[in-house]
Amino acid sequence: MIDTTVFQNKTAVYYTLGCKLNFSETSTIGKILREAGVRTVRKGEKADICVVNTCSVTEMADKKCRQAIHRLVKQHPGAFVVVTGCYAQLKPGDVAKIDGVDVVLGAEQKGELLQYLGDLQKHEKGEAVTTATKDIRSFSPSCSRGDRTRFFLKVQDGCDYFCSYCTIPFARGRSRNGTIASMVEQAKSAAAEGGKEIVLTGVNIGDFGKTTGETFFDLVKALDEVEGIERYRISSIEPNLLTDEIIEFVSRSRRFMPHFHVPLQSGCDEVLKLMRRRYDTALFASKVKKIKEVMPDAFIGVDVIVGTRGETTEYFEQACQFIAGLDVTQLHVFSYSERPGTQALKIDYVVSPEEKHQRSQRLLTLSDEKTQAFYARHIGQTMPVLMEKSKAGTPMHGFTENYIRVEVDSDNSLDNQVVNVRLGEFNEDKTALKGTILI
Repeated sequence: MIDTTVFQNKTAVYYTLGCKLNFSETSTIGKILREAGVRTVRKGEKADICVVNTCSVTEMADKKCRQAIHRLVKQHPGAFVVVTGCYAQLKPGDVAKIDGVDVVLGAEQKGELLQYLGDLQKHEKGEAVTTATKDIRSFSPSCSRGDRTRFFLKVQDGCDYFCSYCTIPFARGRSRNGTIASMVEQAKSAAAEGGKEIVLTGVNIGDFGKTTGETFFDLVKALDEVEGIERYRISSIEPNLLTDEIIEFVSRSRRFMPHFHVPLQSGCDEVLKLMRRRYDTALFASKVKKIKEVMPDAFIGVDVIVGTRGETTEYFEQACQFIAGLDVTQLHVFSYSERPGTQALKIDYVVSPEEKHQRSQRLLTLSDEKTQAFYARHIGQTMPVLMEKSKAGTPMHGFTENYIRVEVDSDNSLDNQVVNVRLGEFNEDKTALKGTILI
């Protein structure tokens, strides 16, 4: 039993880098600390505890993590500093040596952060507490809202795929998950808190069920029955795990939105082989075709990596041609970053930083064209939009069922409300459509 008296009236600041899963987990850590008596620091206050949840997907991510730690140590002198997340699991010794860091927690320990805070007395030097990746077994549940309208439900953690460029299996361990029953209970709790939208998150969510003998499709069907939740969105799901039965179920579902995010990574089969991906372009194209056949207005987001080792100019041109021909809505473009210990380092052909940048810009331009064309097709339509509270002086915004961002005149009484909106023209920077609320 942890004595929480030391935490009463203490303050904490949280900083998260990386994916939606990290933000979900940070929110859960915050909830644990709040229940122990710790409140979130107010603007201008000095925090007693600093929690940094790190990412390590690229070399730049590592650098941003170090910068964030240095900045928080400077902003909150004397605060007890805890660092967790992927960078903490992969490089615990390096993180522990950063001035001001007290405790570094690995993937197995982050869910039990409270027990590593002690009496909040600063350490003379940082202490790292991690578990070897092969021994990571625990699944720390997380269903959290943070400051956003939507909830993020962590359904799965870890990955068994070991793509040649990726360190995530080393940072998060093997694929594992909680039970469907536990996920349903968390969704019911979110509904009881007023939640209307839940995003299903994880590292490889289509792999759900490895540790419980269940399937992701079983999970989707069970969550669809939860009363009170009006919208579910499936975050990134591998194309080889996005089955036709899932696509068809979503097309019939009242609660699962016509919105998919499917990682492609490269539109060239030779590069996909070098990446050790588990599909080819033909399979990917068939999934996009299937989605559009049953949900013509579905939003499809796609991850693409440019400049991986082995991606020759010819291979990149093949990829561009393939992607241009896909009926998708948006590209999330990443420049390849070399990660220590990955198999990709054995591939000879190296793309220069300048060429990576040019390729990235080219795909980002293509992405803007596809997104704006998708938005333009919906101008003049009336669609239900889940509104989100706006910052002072900015228009209120929300998203349609198929994830079109819509801006309306600010009215915070509409926060977390689904309202019918007539979609008008683009806003100034073409990142949203202007809308008129229909009473």
